[in-house]
Amino acid sequence: MPQDLLFSELTATAWILALLATFVQGFSKAGIKGTAVLSVTLLALALGARQSTGLLVPILIVGDIFAVIYYHRHARWEYIGKFLPWMIAGILIGVWTGKDLPENLFKWAMAAIIVGSVAVMAWWDLRKSERVPTHWAFGGFVGVLAGFTTMVGNLAGAFSNIYFLAMRLPKNAFIGTAAWLFLIINVFKLPFHIFVWKTIDAEVLKISLGLLPGLALGLLCGIWLVRRIREGFFRRLILILTALGAVLILLR
Repeated sequence: MPQDLLFSELTATAWILALLATFVQGFSKAGIKGTAVLSVTLLALALGARQSTGLLVPILIVGDIFAVIYYHRHARWEYIGKFLPWMIAGILIGVWTGKDLPENLFKWAMAAIIVGSVAVMAWWDLRKSERVPTHWAFGGFVGVLAGFTTMVGNLAGAFSNIYFLAMRLPKNAFIGTAAWLFLIINVFKLPFHIFVWKTIDAEVLKISLGLLPGLALGLLCGIWLVRRIREGFFRRLILILTALGAVLILLR
């Protein structure tokens, strides 16, 4: 619980791992999607799984604000409108059922779904298919999973990646749409972490503030790198990083 997480008692190793985690999170918010799982894993190693879940949310919101400022003009609101209600439904399910979910069951199920989805996306790419899923059940299923996993482990990125890649969004539209979506979602999650799960308090916010330099550096490096990535390579990179993220979930 947050009262067990004290700013003054964090070791140097914990701070180094946590700063590295926020640097990677900055990379993700700048557009190198798929790296967020590594950030969550490092933060869990540094501070503990339950404590890090709440601590990361304020950091995510700051990263989302910077991403929205930089990429807002590229957002495609029609996709946010289709995906957001399903994510909210998933969050509400996660609030009431996810806190006590057996971690092994959660990890294996989520990793299997992510790997399976990435395999389907890779197959589409190999076939040079331009077909975009149009049935509401696709967005609904992926959206509820994204909402549930963002509430219980800040791990929705893999599912949003799958959805936006399936919609064939270009690089900047992908990043801008995801930036707005996750700003809305992370702000929506905040009261549940404070008042229901009680994973955020003043001490947790103090630690989050101390980790912001790592986030800022990651954002700057990520923006520099995104400018140099070609469209086709960007899509392949996100698929590879998303699949690797599924493996990292199992190793947490």
